[in-house]
Amino acid sequence: MTATAAFVLGTRPEIIKLAPVITACDRRGVPTHVIHTGQHYSESLDEVFFEQLDLDPPDVNLGVGSGSHGRQTGEMLIGIEEQLLSVEPDVLFVQGDTNSTLAGAIAGSKLDVEVAHVEAGLRSFDREMPEERNRVLVDHAAEHLHAPTEETATRLCHEGLPDDRITVTGNTVVDAVRLSDERAAATSTVLSEFGLTAGEFGLLTAHRAENVDGRDRFADVLRGVAAAAEELGIEVVYPVHPRAADRLAEFDLAVPEAITTVEPLDFFDFLRLESTAALVFTDSGGVQEETCILGTPCVTLRYGTERPETAFVGANCVAGCRPREIRAGARRMYGKAGDWDSPFGDGDAAERILDCVGLDGEPAGPDRRERTVEPGE
Repeated sequence: MTATAAFVLGTRPEIIKLAPVITACDRRGVPTHVIHTGQHYSESLDEVFFEQLDLDPPDVNLGVGSGSHGRQTGEMLIGIEEQLLSVEPDVLFVQGDTNSTLAGAIAGSKLDVEVAHVEAGLRSFDREMPEERNRVLVDHAAEHLHAPTEETATRLCHEGLPDDRITVTGNTVVDAVRLSDERAAATSTVLSEFGLTAGEFGLLTAHRAENVDGRDRFADVLRGVAAAAEELGIEVVYPVHPRAADRLAEFDLAVPEAITTVEPLDFFDFLRLESTAALVFTDSGGVQEETCILGTPCVTLRYGTERPETAFVGANCVAGCRPREIRAGARRMYGKAGDWDSPFGDGDAAERILDCVGLDGEPAGPDRRERTVEPGE
């Protein structure tokens, strides 16, 4: 009987990073069952993401939406469990560090479904971040840990996780970006729509709770980015996440003139802005990865990152959130040639992941792994 793969996703980054794995299952003739939790619940944007990534619509959307961490995760857990009992998949894929990821991992492990964690081993070492708690819990619940880099695999070993669960696969974001960048360049009209010239503007994303849920911190981020833009002589485009939009209204916070706010963008339009920006300011881990792959200099608006490889290769400066820190980071990164080597693999992560879990009809095992990390290494 053909093995079945289930996927739990709930946010746009999860759609992007699981799309190559779903597509690889389709190429191999592996049946899939995609469970959308509804954690991001803009129906129109979600539909566009599935269309642009050549994915069929999800098999089910649980429609959970927002709520407290406990309520949101609990409702997801109930819905995912019902789906898994109905479908009885051989393996359940989750990605990253969201409440959807955590709910999927718990539901699968309780039902003895093999859980595969795509992008395992990332650590910010900041336990105040809900994402940090989620990713640690998921790694310790999963049977298959698909680490994107050597460093992330080593971290998993240092936490005492069994070596035979860990595979260095590369990051599926490379698969997604490489497949989509040319299509975005050919089809997106976002530059002309916003009156932008490639290489002469900046891009901002800011949505994390620690940056936008406090008025003073959010104001500092906006002031710092605006001051950097004025110093460098560029304008900055800011696609505003719904969470950030709510806080701007709640705090009655004015956005500086150097920053132009726009509605959230689909994958192709956002990828086009990332690819052609002179500089990107972000608090997003995924954007740090994507800019590194695309060769665009990045300034991270945080005091730490779970993607340190981006800084190691020179693609990213972890600047902080105060205006003077942001300006210093922008000066450091502006004009940098994007000639660094991407640390996230060669774009074949999805195929390696399926090989690892044995969904190509061949048995999984250590001989199929890219690398074995020795305990204590």
